[in-house]
This record gives sequence, C-alpha cells and structure tokens, in this order.
Amino acid sequence: MRYAWCGAVACVIGGWWCTLPVLGDLSEYVKSEDSAFSWKSVNHTVNETGTVYTLHMVSQRWQNLSWEHTVTIYQAPQVRPQATMLLWVTGGKPNPISLVMGMELSRLGQTPVAFLYDIPNQPLLNGKREDALIAESFVRYLQTGDESWPLLFPMVKSVVRAMDALQEFARREWKIEVRHFVIAGASKRGWTSWLTASLGDPRVKAIAPMVIDVLNMPEQLEWQLRSLGGYSQMLRDYIDAGLVPMPQTERARRLWSMVDPYVYRQRFVMPKLIVLGSNDPYWSTDALNLYWDSLPDPKWVLYVPNAGHDLRDRQAELVAQLQRPLNTLGAFLRHHVYDNSLPTVTWQYQVDSTTATLDIRWKLGDNSKTRLTAARLWVAEAPTRDFRQATWKAQNLPCDDKVPQTRGRVSLPAQGCRALFGELEFQEQGRSYWLSTQIRIVGTPMKP
Repeated sequence: MRYAWCGAVACVIGGWWCTLPVLGDLSEYVKSEDSAFSWKSVNHTVNETGTVYTLHMVSQRWQNLSWEHTVTIYQAPQVRPQATMLLWVTGGKPNPISLVMGMELSRLGQTPVAFLYDIPNQPLLNGKREDALIAESFVRYLQTGDESWPLLFPMVKSVVRAMDALQEFARREWKIEVRHFVIAGASKRGWTSWLTASLGDPRVKAIAPMVIDVLNMPEQLEWQLRSLGGYSQMLRDYIDAGLVPMPQTERARRLWSMVDPYVYRQRFVMPKLIVLGSNDPYWSTDALNLYWDSLPDPKWVLYVPNAGHDLRDRQAELVAQLQRPLNTLGAFLRHHVYDNSLPTVTWQYQVDSTTATLDIRWKLGDNSKTRLTAARLWVAEAPTRDFRQATWKAQNLPCDDKVPQTRGRVSLPAQGCRALFGELEFQEQGRSYWLSTQIRIVGTPMKP
C-alpha cells in the first residue's frame, strides 16, 4: 500500500532539495485503521520490590507480519498512579536489569512506568536485526516506492498503540485517567521517540531521546567526514546497504525527509531532555551543534562524561556508572508528573587567539526543594576533532545559589584539539541530577 502525501512543500536540507512531508507519510501510517490491534493482561505480581503488571499487545500488521509486544508496568512501593507516566521504548524482553531500572525510575519519578518491549519485532526479513533490519526496510522502500516499508513507521505506531493500551489498562485497573506520557528510549528507540513526538499527539507531554545524536542527517554525515576522517564504522549496516553516502535520487531524498526528525523540528514544542555519551562511537563529538539551536524551547542536554553508546561512565565506580542518566531521567519525569519546571541553563562560548571561555547561567525552577551543589568544566584532548577515545577530566567551577552564574576557561592547545563542556549538579529530595552545556572543540587538528 502506498500512503498519500497529503500535500508537500519543498525545503533545503544540507544543501540539497528534498520533499518535506506535512501531514502525510508517518502520520497517515499511524492513523491507518488496523484491526490487529489488541491487548490483554497476562500477569500481575506483588512483592517487597514493588508491583509488576504484564500485558501482551499486538500493535499492528506490517508487511503481513503481526507485531507482538510485551508491555510491563513497574510500580515501586509507596508510589501511586498519576495522570502522567513514563513510557520507555526498548528492544528485547523483560529481564532482571529492566526490573531494577523500571522500579528505580518509578521511585525517582513518583509514578508507575511502562516498558514497551520488542521495538522493533525481530529478527525479520531473512533473520535481520537492529540497524541491519532498518537498513533493509529502507532498501525495500527505495526498490518499491511503498511508503509503509521504512521500519521506523511501525516502530512509532507501536508506541502510539502502547499509549492506547496503557490508558485502557489504567481505567480498568486503577480507575484513573492517564492523560500524558513522557516518551523515552535509547539509540533507534530514541529515534522512535523523536518521530513519535512529531505526530503532535497531545498525550506526549515530554520526550527524552538518548544516544541518537544524528538529527539533520545530511549535514551530520558530511560533518563525520570532516571530523572523523570518514563515516563511523558503527554505521556499517547502512554503508553496506548503499544508504551512506546517501543516494542522490528523488526517492532516497524522500526517504530521509520522512525519517529524519530534524525535518519535523518545529513540532517539537514539548519539553525535551537529550541524553548523550561524550565518547559515543556512532557520532561526531559535537554533533549536537548541528541541530540544537533549531529546536524550540524548552530543552535540556545531559552529556555523560567518558561514556559511550551505553551511557556508562567508565571512570566512575561500577554502582555509579549509570547514575547520571538514570537520576536525571528520573528528575525529568518527576518534574513533569507534578508540573514543576526544571532549572533553566544557558551558556555562551567565547574563543580568542589564546583562550576558550564558557559562561554558564542558571535559574532554579519553581520547585523550592531544588538546589545547586556543584559546577564543573569537563575537558578532553585529542590530536584531531575525534574525541571518541579521549578521557574527559573535570575541573571544579565556583558556584553559589545566590550568584547564578559561573565561568570556566581553558587555553587553546599548542597543537591538536581540546574539547570542553559545562555541567551543573543539582540536588532534590536527597538525589543529585545533572544538566550540561553543548560541547565546543577548539584548536587545529594535527595532520596525519
């Protein structure tokens, strides 16, 4: 089936023309009727760790394949259902780690949280998984022109159907109306979170996409060549499929315009928390700078220092490696459950012939229990603009709740490059969370 465009306009992205979907494509796919949708409760357990509800859901039929999912709701002890809950989008199946994570997020967010598994359903299309599966679905769209092929479409529809199921579940089980969701996920599930937000569904109250630092895809790929000296090897599935570099055909340009969240950026008016690893091997170190300024407010970023695609700070003790992303996502959720604003953070870089200066300002939100406890400047060095193997080191900066600003400085390197970003640590209800600035790279790359 080929879904209608429902009108289109022309735009320029990264110096080449593409067709920009307005109300069609993804939106039409998600809205299309599908009698396969169903859900049922299959398990309910209560113990000292909390309450777990398990649902089985069929979200749709895609390319004559039934998409089935496990949806698990984690409710920590002493936590009551609220009108807002987290919907964490993930792959695989429930496991002990997801149980611990789900209960901790429920406790931090003070609301039940739902994990939507099996995004995407896999293996499919001759045993393919993850990026290889997405790449294959893109290739099949290019071959056929069938706009239901891109795998992100059914991935997004699964999230929408999970919201439908969770609202019905809450009415039956808790006798309350869940009106809003904070949508979060990592990597391609973060990609899915961005695209779900593009639909304009009023139930999406906020989003927290993680480790998907690739908005503005055409510019990102060009920037990888300039910054990394080539495309990241983590994109090998797309390279092998002939999708990177992008084919210069009308259909290929249309494909990227349908799946690049940057195309829909003006629709992202909800609060956004972008969580990234400073050493993520998938992306250029300062990839955020190619789209941050184009995103509407409100928005926040968290860089986890010395962390890769799994967001584990490898310079921290084992029990603290995931503290930054977990605590900060929990605070983000809690603030939106209770409609309290997070602190706002603004910054400005100035670079002269010898020094890079970062000025950071902040304003505490309307939660009187929040206070600033630390400010840091994280700095790393590398011979080129590629900092994926670099070690980031912290410099403490002066901070005072009564003077909501601080400044960090580094000298420009005699050779090679130096990267820096600022971090503010806040504390609320006995728990720390962190917010960052953008990364800035200074210096001159050394010649090979």
